Amino acid sequence: MSIKRIAMPLLVSLLIVTGMSCGKDAKSPEAGAHKLKVVASLYPLYDFVRNIGKDKVDVELLLPPGVEPHSFEPNPADILHLNHADIFVYTNKYMEPWVEDIIRGTDSGKMLILDSSRGVLFTEERDDGEEGHHSKEKRGHVDMDPHIWLDLGNAIMMVDTVRDGLIQKDPANQDYYRKNAAQYKTVLQGLDMKFRRGLSSCKKRVFINGGHFAFEYLARRYGLTYVSAYGFSPDAEPTPGQLIKISRMVRKQGLKYLFYEELLTPRVAEMLARETGVQLLFLHGAHNISKEEFARGVSFVELMEKNLENLETGLQCR
Repeated sequence: MSIKRIAMPLLVSLLIVTGMSCGKDAKSPEAGAHKLKVVASLYPLYDFVRNIGKDKVDVELLLPPGVEPHSFEPNPADILHLNHADIFVYTNKYMEPWVEDIIRGTDSGKMLILDSSRGVLFTEERDDGEEGHHSKEKRGHVDMDPHIWLDLGNAIMMVDTVRDGLIQKDPANQDYYRKNAAQYKTVLQGLDMKFRRGLSSCKKRVFINGGHFAFEYLARRYGLTYVSAYGFSPDAEPTPGQLIKISRMVRKQGLKYLFYEELLTPRVAEMLARETGVQLLFLHGAHNISKEEFARGVSFVELMEKNLENLETGLQCR
């Protein structure tokens, strides 16, 4: 275990105590003096809060725009910032393993901590490499897929969790939050139907990502087969055997496109594209967005609509 991981619980506790002493005189949002202050760990949650809370909340993204999230851990300044929030909403313990240290050191009477995965059925990481589907289980270790927001059914459940948290901290405005959440869920449901229609009659039912294992939830929801060059860690390196296997699959399936993802150098995808003679298409995992996208206020729905457009092209649905 790293020194950083050992020190985190103590650091959290010290910073929380310090933050409490500095903020005792602040008026509570429930008193109507301020908007609810919400901190979201990941971009989809930030956008969900933004759509449900609107002008009743001040929402901030803990993960800096442009930063790849899988290796992110909050620093002392982030923890101090969290202590002044009314609500902290995170994706799940698999996406943010550092959150357990935050929870242990947080004043639960002040800040509401929301696990947005409440009610979500997780799936296990599938190994597409040389060792086969159950290689991780054989080694006594199972990784759960944290990318739950890419199943729009899960996204709707996450919206419900955010809505309930806002109501818990600000019951006076519960009708406002319920109305906004219902409207936003209608948008997500409409998007889900667009995916179902758009991907229902594609010539190809397999899509391959030259990046990490991120799109299984999306694939399962719409009856597609998904293959990635490597597992959950964006820092992983595919083996030569995995690359050969994917190249063979591209040719066998007669695919014309491979996909690459946001915030990662598409080196592997480019190499596979050169080897197989196919083109590359962008597929956004919506983990986080770039600084430019953040500045212009891009939405989760926009990202998913563009994903649908590129999937329709890549799977020859048109």
